[in-house]
Amino acid sequence: MLKQQLNFKLSQKLSPQQIQLMKLIQLPTQAFEQRVKQELEENPALDSGKEEANDEFEEFDNTDQEEQDSESIETEINVDDYLSDDEIPSYRLNASNYSADDEDKQIPYASGTSFTQYLQGQLNTFRLDEEELQIAKFLIGSVDESGYLRRSMADIVDDMAFTQNIYTSVDKIERILMLVQTLDPAGVGARGLEECLLIQLKRREATESVSLAIDILENAFDHFTKKHYAKLISKFNITEDQLRNAIEEIEHLNPKPGSSYSSNSRIVEHVVPDFTIRIADGELDLSLNGRNAPQMHVSREYSDMLKGYKASKEKSKSQKDAVMFIKQKLDSAKWFIEAIKQRQQTLFVTMSAIMNYQEEYFLTGDERNLRPMILKDIAEEIDMDVSTVSRVANSKYVDTPYGTKLIKVFFSESMTNDQGEEVSTREIKKILEITIQEENKRKPLTDDKLAKILKEKGYPIARRTVAKYREQLDVPVARLRKEI
Repeated sequence: MLKQQLNFKLSQKLSPQQIQLMKLIQLPTQAFEQRVKQELEENPALDSGKEEANDEFEEFDNTDQEEQDSESIETEINVDDYLSDDEIPSYRLNASNYSADDEDKQIPYASGTSFTQYLQGQLNTFRLDEEELQIAKFLIGSVDESGYLRRSMADIVDDMAFTQNIYTSVDKIERILMLVQTLDPAGVGARGLEECLLIQLKRREATESVSLAIDILENAFDHFTKKHYAKLISKFNITEDQLRNAIEEIEHLNPKPGSSYSSNSRIVEHVVPDFTIRIADGELDLSLNGRNAPQMHVSREYSDMLKGYKASKEKSKSQKDAVMFIKQKLDSAKWFIEAIKQRQQTLFVTMSAIMNYQEEYFLTGDERNLRPMILKDIAEEIDMDVSTVSRVANSKYVDTPYGTKLIKVFFSESMTNDQGEEVSTREIKKILEITIQEENKRKPLTDDKLAKILKEKGYPIARRTVAKYREQLDVPVARLRKEI
């Protein structure tokens, strides 16, 4: 029996212009400004300003060029070839927190002092022989950025023998380490959290609370980390107030002493909202950031060049070559202007649909009013592709009366409550978060109890789902939320 098998492969193909438009849509405001600036620099036929574009160059006719344009339009390409990992836009790789008036200048800066240099500088206050100084410097060089020494003494002895040609003992290494642990910031050189906290406590004034805190860390560290408060009260024969005061002493310590000293400045990336939503007379008002709507026009100078060529009686080969270049630049300028308009329209239509879909939330700011919404809902509403909506949602921000939000946070899956209504998973997470905030911290609610409470409120979800949502909210388990 002859078997025939038909394989169908659907491959979407787009023109280079369509792909460029998609990339423009994906660009956030600041990166879009840079893209416009780049196009203005590269295409002399494109000008910024209010002058109307001159379309007379369309009358210019050249058969060869038309054939080339036709061939270019008819040639289709595979989307995957253009959206590969190798073509990550530069704006995704660099911080784009510059305003339109900023210039790209190299600013000299002082190198500062590293954490290691800062610690080694303090060794000058001690009387150390050459070997002791080498050991101290080696220990300091082994301290990580958090301020911890995470290597065993035996490994350090071996490393010093191999790399420094210094043969010493574990006892001597530990004696020098105790000296290193007296350096600032307090807690540096500790081999673990318990030792780090103890070093800091022992530098404090020996009050009753500090002494109890030291006793707890030295003799019941496991009970402390697991918040077994009843066992601590029983073990040390103390009151709840005494335990509370001791725990407050510990909570004011720095678990990462190295982080208190850093010579590296933190890079802060500022977000420029692409949209603004305001409430006026009980109605929502949406506006697109004006920086997304630059005024562009085709260069009149370049259009006049074509007019001059058209009026001339004799047309040399060099003139024809020059006019081909001019027409190419004019075509590119016209396309870019049109692409900007399409980008503006796509952004506004998409955000407008999202705003109307989540009208109740934008009027109240209550996340419990967020409706279940997926990309497909908006794509069908505006009759566009899901990928287009995704590009807007994943890369754009909106300034609302309740803060600046990444648009994709308004999207969420749905579930059915006990009344058969579709509700947003974000609504459930918000209710879960509020329930945990209002719980008795002396007896935090377990995931089983949280699931029961949500069920009573009309949200029948399983314990494992509660645990998943709790973890997504970055909330620890009940035992670790316990307070006294």
